[in-house]
Amino acid sequence: NGASMDDVMENINEGFEQFDNLLNYSLNLDFDPRSIVGDDYNNSSERFYGNNDCKGPFSFHGTHVAGIIAASRKNGVGMDGIADNVRIMSVRCVPNGDERDKDVANAIRYAVDNGASIINMSFGKKYSWDKKAVDEAVKYAEKKGVLLIHATGNDGINIDETAHYPCKKIEGSKKEASNFVDVAALNWEKNEKIAAPFSNYGKRTADLFSPGVDIYSTAPEGKYKDASGTSMAAPVVAGVAAVLKSYYPSLTPQQIKKIIVTSSRKEFKDTKVIKPGTKDELVEFEELTKSGGVVNLYEAVKMAQGMVKIKG
Repeated sequence: NGASMDDVMENINEGFEQFDNLLNYSLNLDFDPRSIVGDDYNNSSERFYGNNDCKGPFSFHGTHVAGIIAASRKNGVGMDGIADNVRIMSVRCVPNGDERDKDVANAIRYAVDNGASIINMSFGKKYSWDKKAVDEAVKYAEKKGVLLIHATGNDGINIDETAHYPCKKIEGSKKEASNFVDVAALNWEKNEKIAAPFSNYGKRTADLFSPGVDIYSTAPEGKYKDASGTSMAAPVVAGVAAVLKSYYPSLTPQQIKKIIVTSSRKEFKDTKVIKPGTKDELVEFEELTKSGGVVNLYEAVKMAQGMVKIKG
């Protein structure tokens, strides 16, 4: 393609360096990146640290998620996002799936302080070392009127029994954050395969299902690709929330959550499906989430219109 040998070697060397860093991060017990980040690991209240002038090779996930929410609906290119006339604030707090609670808490606060109305969180983990810091950030978002949309995770487990963090449950309390929505992934295959086989679920914790298998969206360098995961399901719901907030800005996070969950379509009521994480165990679809429903933008807008007085 006309590239010089120097360019080729530079790309190869960058690839080797990145692979070496990944190996160090994952397997080298003596590797300590704290000098790069420049923070006090044990000080969860620390807000300002790190290097904002950085680049990394793994931008696909965030690009794909952002496209699902708000890819242009007017240019006739690739695909259409769920919401129109919205702005995306990209906040990188997760280094490829191994986020620290401190970074998550600060990312939520940063987004809230810089004008976010809805925060999509397509990430998660099985252990929360400093959950209190994240809980305080979630409550801060709740106080400031910001809705949080979270992916339930891709382990095929019941998150009523095994938590997937961050979560809506407040540590040391029976309360749950009222501005927090957990989204499970729906398959495109119908009948007993309608629940994505990898999706986490939970009758008390997961709120509703949303499409999350073979989702076509934006990719780096002007490309478009398919991807699957609850990471793809959550931004569909975030996009619906963005539409509601755009049309009816007076709606609170609690009202938007109620609308999205209550208006979800119950088209698979009384349908037995293969429980995610199992080969052939059947369960009622409605037993996998609180609502037993699937997000539906049309029904959500109809319900919102009935809740809000339209001024002429």
